[in-house]
Amino acid sequence: GAVLVLAERPVAGPDGVNYPAVLVEDAVLAMGALAAEALRRIRLARAAAGHALTVVGITGSAGKTTTKDLLAGILTQQGTTVAPQGSYNGEVGVPLTVFRADTQTRYLVIEMGATGIGHIRYLADMVKPDIGVVLGIGTAHAGEFGGVENIAQAKGELLESLAANGTAVINLDDDRVAAMRSRTGAAVLGFSAEERSGATVRAVNPDTNAQGNPEFELVLPDGETGLHVNSRLIGAHHIGNLLAAAAAAWAAGVPGTDIAASLSTQSAASRWRMERTERADGVTIINDAYNANPESMRAALRTLADLGRGRRTWAVLGAMLELGPDSIREHTAVGTQVVRLNISRLVVVGREARALYVSAVQEGSWGDECVFAETADDAYALLNAELEPGDLVLFKSSNSVGLRHLGDRIALPPQTTEPADEGSELL
Repeated sequence: GAVLVLAERPVAGPDGVNYPAVLVEDAVLAMGALAAEALRRIRLARAAAGHALTVVGITGSAGKTTTKDLLAGILTQQGTTVAPQGSYNGEVGVPLTVFRADTQTRYLVIEMGATGIGHIRYLADMVKPDIGVVLGIGTAHAGEFGGVENIAQAKGELLESLAANGTAVINLDDDRVAAMRSRTGAAVLGFSAEERSGATVRAVNPDTNAQGNPEFELVLPDGETGLHVNSRLIGAHHIGNLLAAAAAAWAAGVPGTDIAASLSTQSAASRWRMERTERADGVTIINDAYNANPESMRAALRTLADLGRGRRTWAVLGAMLELGPDSIREHTAVGTQVVRLNISRLVVVGREARALYVSAVQEGSWGDECVFAETADDAYALLNAELEPGDLVLFKSSNSVGLRHLGDRIALPPQTTEPADEGSELL
């Protein structure tokens, strides 16, 4: 148990005794200050012993956790590595990750999220990364930020924090990220899956196999050849995440052969991110409902269409939250995309996603193939009754909508009777 409490007021235990406490005005800020000091001491101790500590910060509108997991998987094979559990990426999660490091830590990977300008700068000042990775700028949290340009401004704070001897890893396939090279004095390492000019980390001949796994020849700045990546992740959109992890690992000094080998053996380390389950009756579930924004929703639907050739495909979709005034427009666009990708069945769950349903109905001639479900339980009943062997089902929504739990329920063997009311609270 805890021996000391960091608190904003005296804390009494169940027995009424006040436990030892450090009282502060703001416990969250105090956590950050404590993490910064702990990391400073670790750096000094390792330097005194002749050892380095490499800190990598990762940010972007989508793909942070996947890239973090991939990079941690590479670095773990090179030395003791600490990385966030799940998506610990905020003003509490980052200190908690730092607190797991010690003088034996060789690599520290930090995922950085934000909901406003200044948040990334605060986290970067705390951990002082040697390598900063910016993945892409999308519309996630656009409502909170006040627009995509403000998101770009915030994400670029990571690059501004880098020292001159650091490395900025940037996605040249995203024009807003590519423009950030002027915001750092560090060396710039650009990656691209689209043969963009200036990219020194590239995917040559990118493709996906019949299972939807990305494949490509990896090109690194030193020109090493024969680096084939055959990923176990699902979806072409992961090529950018694979390249980002490769670039950061190369900047950290990892040999190219080790990078390619690790990327080819890693499966998804965090749940509900293109998580594939094969039911015994032949139904395939892809649960990508940890979170959703318009960019990741479009990527997941393209993957569903690619994998579903010759099969009946289902898109079970919930709301994309925190889009502000763009919400109706973005949900409408997704509904249109579902029709144009020829998805067989669409199930829209929850009132906040109704614009998606309406646009799909207006765009196509669905009949009973397009359904609006008020609750997750309603959707469960429909799916449980109508799924057939060979069907491919995608679940996608923002985290708080909770469709990942519906996906878990459907991944279980089909039920012959209605289950207990365990999911109605999800929407």
